[in-house]
Amino acid sequence: MNDPILDVTDVTVTYQDGGQTVTAVSDASLTINDGEYLGLVGESGSGKSTLAKTIIGALDDNGTIESGTIRYKGREIQDMGRKQLNREIRWKEISWIPQSSMNSLDPLKRISQQAIELAKVHTDFTKAETKERLSEAFEVVGLPPNRINDYPHEFSGGMNQRAIIALSIFLEPSLIIADEPTTALDVIMQDQIFRYLEELRDRGTTMMLITHDISLVFEFCDTISIMHAAQIAESGPVGELYTDPRHPYSILLQEAFPDFHETNKELSEISGYPPQLGPNPDFCSFAERCPWAGEECYDGQPELESVRDDGVYHTVACVRKDEIDRENRPTQLTGEPTDD
Repeated sequence: MNDPILDVTDVTVTYQDGGQTVTAVSDASLTINDGEYLGLVGESGSGKSTLAKTIIGALDDNGTIESGTIRYKGREIQDMGRKQLNREIRWKEISWIPQSSMNSLDPLKRISQQAIELAKVHTDFTKAETKERLSEAFEVVGLPPNRINDYPHEFSGGMNQRAIIALSIFLEPSLIIADEPTTALDVIMQDQIFRYLEELRDRGTTMMLITHDISLVFEFCDTISIMHAAQIAESGPVGELYTDPRHPYSILLQEAFPDFHETNKELSEISGYPPQLGPNPDFCSFAERCPWAGEECYDGQPELESVRDDGVYHTVACVRKDEIDRENRPTQLTGEPTDD
């Protein structure tokens, strides 16, 4: 079997905040195979963006990878310095679509000049070859090729976001990490952006989509990893998690979003707030918000374990995974361990 494009294993990331150590990612593991679209889902502050920045070596100066491995095409990259990552990995192998396009493009440089600078670092393309590739990428995302020499301020917000996507694909990377790529765009433009991202499948692209919208991932992605309070709660094929979620957070998160198959469904909410984790958390981060929580949920951090033994990749970090029944569950959250 070929190595996956990306294999993240037991990665823990901490930040120093005012002399205090805060765990932003705790023993996180996920895998993305060639040509696969994976959705990384969770609430704001759950660690999604930190995990993505860890992969591309873009942590803030107060962030540290405490443990774990990150393999890209079988090669460990977590210990690479920024210069080596810039030279060998970023943009050409792994590109990044950030949340805010207006803050990501240099306002003083034409889009084509920014592409030329990227190509100069990562390729031996001439300026003419770079512009030709960028023009082709503009066409892919629905922008007129003759606009490659414009400045960012000459584009609307939606056009700027498409320009960022064009920059992310013109060097033909194997993996694109898209962090909330439609933030602040209207729903019509969001739909257009995702149609362009969907078309990239035909170019052999692999993608990690970071979002808080689980319903979008069910529609758009092949696999899903769900994060809560720095921990991966559940991972597997989207169809498997849609029909048979085993982590309480996965179930409640799914019920909090509309489903066009069930237009009369009453939406639920997840009460409480994720805890801020210190070093070496020794409990389930969802326990205090969980209707199914028992005393055992406060006794050690649960590990990701396989749900099925029939070869289907589906893992969950819940000690009560075999007891969870979303059709028959407690309705009151007490915030304390229960005996049920």
